[in-house]
Amino acid sequence: MSDDKKPTRILTGGCLCGAVRFRVEGRVRDVLFCHCSMCRLSHGHYGAYAGVKQAELTVEDESAVTWYRSSDVARRGFCSICGGRLFYHPHESPFIGVAAGSLDQPSGLGTIGHVFTDDAADYYTIAADEKQYPGAPTR
Repeated sequence: MSDDKKPTRILTGGCLCGAVRFRVEGRVRDVLFCHCSMCRLSHGHYGAYAGVKQAELTVEDESAVTWYRSSDVARRGFCSICGGRLFYHPHESPFIGVAAGSLDQPSGLGTIGHVFTDDAADYYTIAADEKQYPGAPTR
């Protein structure tokens, strides 16, 4: 189902210590797993992100979020207190990735597939029947 045909929903979430709470009200793209080296180093494993329009994301206390420019193409947001990884935001994009593990359950989301599989660590296997992209997916 294309993102513009997905139902509008309300999801909430936050970090481990509770200093950051957020709300998404809109269409939410199902979870995409990212195996790039930056996600692995940031999360300690691969990243899992649900995509939302930045305008549909409300953070209750933005002063508790620290943004780190992880590359020339994106920045990552995390809790300033507990370090919980929360957001991935490509520069100049209207969309933002919300760390799926930070969403309150049940989220009702499914999974789309895996990106940057050429960078995947050697200690796990991605199921052959799951959609995979060796790098960034193209539209």
